[in-house]
Amino acid sequence: MIGPDGQQLGIMKVYEALRKAEEMDLDLVEVAPNADPPVCRIMDFNKYKYEQKKKEREAKKHQKQSQLKEIRFKARIDKHDLEIKVKHAREFLEDGHKVKMTLMFRGRDLAHKEIGENLLNNVIESLSDIAQVDRDKRWEGNNLTVIMAPGKKKNRSESKADTDAVAVSSEEKGD
Repeated sequence: MIGPDGQQLGIMKVYEALRKAEEMDLDLVEVAPNADPPVCRIMDFNKYKYEQKKKEREAKKHQKQSQLKEIRFKARIDKHDLEIKVKHAREFLEDGHKVKMTLMFRGRDLAHKEIGENLLNNVIESLSDIAQVDRDKRWEGNNLTVIMAPGKKKNRSESKADTDAVAVSSEEKGD
């Protein structure tokens, strides 16, 4: 038997422990039923439950919620537009969110899937300094998707240089 202040009250019968708890206007709670003899504690059980909920709420406040952000673009995207999309993806990744890159194919674009795959590879390569591929490239209907998760960290000045590298590589292809 343990008292409300944490002091040991010794081994006693159940009815004696219940009487002591009633005298103190508190509850008798079994805290270690498998021990020999079982351990009970005198406490205000409602106060204990309230404090546990309060601790859980406090722990939830400090958890960071991660979301899946989606960035969609087409295979025939302009160089500058692609830079903007990569910049947004980089910001999402730096904030700790996962990013789903969706490359949409329409009509005759489907005849040249390799152009879109090369474009997506360039985007993945430009973001590889701060992110890693969480789910590899996958076809979902007429869309090619990849999910990237935050990985290594770099400062923003180095990130800008990588965004410019994507622009140069898309210029080389003749977009």
